[in-house]
Amino acid sequence: MVNKERMKKEFEKLISFDSESFHEREIYNYLKNKLIELGLDVKTDNVSSKFDSNDGGNNIYGFLKGNVEGESILLSSHMDTVKPGIGKKVVYHDDGKVTSDGNSVLGSDDVTGIVEILEALYQIKENNLKHPDIEVVFFVAEEPFCVGSRYFDYSLIKSKYAYVFDLSGEIGTIAISAPTILSFDINVIGKSAHAGFEPEKGISAIAIAAKGISNLKLGRINEYTTLNIGLISGGTVRNAIPDNVILKGEIRSSIHEKALETLDYVITIFDYVSKEYGGLIKYNSEENIHAYKVSSDSILIKNYQKALDKLGYGKCNIIDTFGGSDNNNLNKNGIEGVVLSSAMNNVHTKEEYFYLEEFYKAAEIAIKLVTLDI
Repeated sequence: MVNKERMKKEFEKLISFDSESFHEREIYNYLKNKLIELGLDVKTDNVSSKFDSNDGGNNIYGFLKGNVEGESILLSSHMDTVKPGIGKKVVYHDDGKVTSDGNSVLGSDDVTGIVEILEALYQIKENNLKHPDIEVVFFVAEEPFCVGSRYFDYSLIKSKYAYVFDLSGEIGTIAISAPTILSFDINVIGKSAHAGFEPEKGISAIAIAAKGISNLKLGRINEYTTLNIGLISGGTVRNAIPDNVILKGEIRSSIHEKALETLDYVITIFDYVSKEYGGLIKYNSEENIHAYKVSSDSILIKNYQKALDKLGYGKCNIIDTFGGSDNNNLNKNGIEGVVLSSAMNNVHTKEEYFYLEEFYKAAEIAIKLVTLDI
């Protein structure tokens, strides 16, 4: 069903681009032209202007008019990789395993997903397969909390449903939920004084921060929510009472309201402790992605299982994930989407890998999903 040699060559071509987040200009230009070549009506935005980067790419939208009646479907992947992603090289192993040369990430996150979508489009064009309207979106800057898809113009999309090829694990895995992720910074302000001559005149921002942290429940604070303080910086010299400390943390919750409640909990504790010491706090927070959950009865899951059945790939593995993707922003903007395994493993490390057999299977599934052959 798929052209295996073409898929390998396409993967090699795409990972040859140095496409770390905010530096996707080359892969963006290539994919924009590729979608035009495959017969799609292509539009791009100017999202790179929002980033401080001279070689950032833009989001790519493509539309392929259907040749039969049916529900329009959206396929999506992202163009960027995490660091280290410069000079990526493919190594093929005798057992079908594909890795980098160990000096960078491989880039299968998310180039495998892109190639799988492209192969579906190739097969449609070459074999005149029947299909409804198909929309494709390749996003930039997914890795830093999906900022490319955050600024996308969703009025372009007509599809009610989406499949996002951007999930680790065995083929057949499908994620139906992801959390809200909030980032927060707390600036603890005390009062400086000489630590030897007049410590009584000072208010230690470090002491306030330490007590505030000790009063928090960190880690998994309930079945829905995690809380972490990941960075602490402050003080100037060892013989001065520190008057400033910055704390940087993160909250994740599968229920959006509980993420907000946890943020209030953190701020309330630090505000109380700072006043107890005679100091004060300033803080800011940002919603990086918004939680979603798709019903287990969704047509997306039913059609995915039908595709697996047609191919003889068994029962789909439905999971909840505690990481985000562009699918968070799709769902936030009224497009019901799920995330599909795209044959990548150990992502965000130099040990990233995939197996060719799984890679080809994911492309076969993509073909089934968009050609009504289910």
